[in-house]
Amino acid sequence: MSSSHPTQAVNLLQTIPEIFDSLGQIHGLIDAHGLDRKLHHLVVLRASQINQCGFCVKMHTREAREDGESNERLDRLVVWRHVSDFSAAERAALAWTEALTVLHEGTDFGPLRAALREHFSDAQIAALTADIGMINLWNRMQVSRH
Repeated sequence: MSSSHPTQAVNLLQTIPEIFDSLGQIHGLIDAHGLDRKLHHLVVLRASQINQCGFCVKMHTREAREDGESNERLDRLVVWRHVSDFSAAERAALAWTEALTVLHEGTDFGPLRAALREHFSDAQIAALTADIGMINLWNRMQVSRH
């Protein structure tokens, strides 16, 4: 039984530090597959926007800028389908991100994978998929604190 107020957020980092340590190690494994850092930033920021995780949006926007991403592209990420700022590879990755972040039972993943394969190896697609899965996990853990 918890000694906290019933509505108080659980401090996950304090309560399950070994899980946070393990999750951090997974990011190192994903990064080892050579996914472009700018693409990583776009993907994690877009998922964080969809999941309405204010903490993660701020953090990933800052990190993207630190790695050289432009303010203009970051400002327009939320409307990426309607602007010409993003490459075909980035657009394929963003479509994959959205499909794996907001699950719809009617989604046809085949064409999305085909678009990815025009630009990425299977290892890169696997790393991208793991990256998307991880940011969705992080977003949900952070949103649980709202």
